Amino acid sequence: MQLFQPCTVGKIAINNRIIRSATHDGLADASGFPSEMLIRKYRYLAQNDVGCIIAGYAMINDVGCSNYPRALKLYGAGAADAYRKLTDAVHACGTPIVAQIAHCGRQTSSKAIGMRKLAPSAKRHLLYPDKARAMSIEEILATTDDFVRAIETARDAGFDGVQLHAGHGYLLHDFISANGNRRKDAYGGSLENRCRILRDILDKARAVVGDFPIWIKLSATDRRKRGMRIPYAIQVCRLLRDYGIDAIEVSCGSVQDGMNTMRSRRFPMPAIFRYREPLASMPKALNRLTLACASAVNPLIPQPKPLRNFNLPAALAIKRAVDLDIVCVGGIADLNDMQSALEQGVDAVSMCRPFICEPNFARKLKEGRVTRSQCVMCNYCGLVIEKSPTRCFMGKLPKPHRP
Repeated sequence: MQLFQPCTVGKIAINNRIIRSATHDGLADASGFPSEMLIRKYRYLAQNDVGCIIAGYAMINDVGCSNYPRALKLYGAGAADAYRKLTDAVHACGTPIVAQIAHCGRQTSSKAIGMRKLAPSAKRHLLYPDKARAMSIEEILATTDDFVRAIETARDAGFDGVQLHAGHGYLLHDFISANGNRRKDAYGGSLENRCRILRDILDKARAVVGDFPIWIKLSATDRRKRGMRIPYAIQVCRLLRDYGIDAIEVSCGSVQDGMNTMRSRRFPMPAIFRYREPLASMPKALNRLTLACASAVNPLIPQPKPLRNFNLPAALAIKRAVDLDIVCVGGIADLNDMQSALEQGVDAVSMCRPFICEPNFARKLKEGRVTRSQCVMCNYCGLVIEKSPTRCFMGKLPKPHRP
């Protein structure tokens, strides 16, 4: 299996087995649609040999919106026409593009969205402390309809497929996990009931869009009590296969896990104190003092291990157990690691941070100019999104040791 051979993943023909994983860019316009700057960014990725682009997560309705600034929305008047400018630009370079659609659930701010946020159960979130309200059956059904409308809009906008975001602590992740789902009705309790919302979305979507490719991003593991573990994730994936999903991108973690999803040797303390509330709004003197104290103990704070290829065991376990195309993301930035993952059985690899650091990374790999990304996994890019567009801080910070 060659990294740069064309192939088909989840019914989508892709140019090679390197996928740009969905990344919040913070570059939507005032309507939540792609800005010209975002279109230019994706065009550059497409021109530089990335095999497929999964667009940054796009919201499906108002109550599910992200509290990050300038997040995408895939609903509202004119959405399909606005997104077609993006898909046309990427397709002009011969590259397929997939829309990721999401509902943030507990992982947003009621103040930011202007209404009480919703979740499977009325459970507080460590980092988003305003308590969500448990969804009614009617609200669940309305949400599945909103997902289906977003899928239909994505198809009409020229996307090659969609990806449901069922990881990282967002709404669908909370539904399928016993950590976030304490319901006792038809949408909670058993495995089948927790996954019912996914079945509803896929059943309704197939009635509207037929065999239009539908992928899913799944946190196969997380660090939450009663959370996701590989054996349970395999059971979920078997149901997803039966429900008609076309491919699974295997990730891990939730926002509540800290730096589990985006791992590094140390917490990016300066970025946390600059961009994450309420720390960012502390008086400057107190902010500096508290940062100094936090930085002193930072080396003593244990971080998730390993730092490289950390979702590969889960991806391979799912691949062995479920007859579906599997994409692996997480700590993949080295040519040998990519080749090894493919040789062991995954169908493609996807990356986020390496493409933030080097948007032309795939071309440099293909041309033999590099064998690994310059990204040092400082994770400043994962914090800046709370205030401004995503960007790399390479060269602006002391470089941590490579993993």
